Amino acid sequence: MKNLVEHLSQYAAYHRDPRNIASHFIGIPLIVVAVAVLLSRPQWPVAGLGISPAVLLAVASAVFYLRLERALGLLMTVLLGLSVWAGQMLAAQNTPVWLASGIGLFVIGWAIQFVGHYYEGRKPAFVDDLSGLIIGPLFVVVELLFLLGLRQGLKQAIEQRSGPVTLRGKNISV
Repeated sequence: MKNLVEHLSQYAAYHRDPRNIASHFIGIPLIVVAVAVLLSRPQWPVAGLGISPAVLLAVASAVFYLRLERALGLLMTVLLGLSVWAGQMLAAQNTPVWLASGIGLFVIGWAIQFVGHYYEGRKPAFVDDLSGLIIGPLFVVVELLFLLGLRQGLKQAIEQRSGPVTLRGKNISV
């Protein structure tokens, strides 16, 4: 299994334009919530809890993130839990609201992603490696941490492998 730096560096190589990174701050959360919405039906009662495909996917994803790194894994677990909670709230609505919100968020999220990749001039990472679908949400969280001045050692390790964030070939500080 690849380690944290390897996964994030591979994903980051497809995301070096700040406009593309910015699009991911909006698009990826919309997609994650959309998947949670759409997979929150059906629910099966297990020990008094409603277990849905969204819960199962979130648990599997949390295990993956926790295996990469405990601190980021815990943060991702909380964020996934919030996404599943939001998904369950929307899935509890009538069928037209459930489907419209789930499909609408999914389509809007991907549209924003593809606009970002237009600026990047490169296809999305998942096209070459499906693991990009699970690394994308982690990438957004890590990029936010970088913007907050946190995890600078991780940022340097990623940039050593993937290069700096650039705008039209000019190195910029993000």
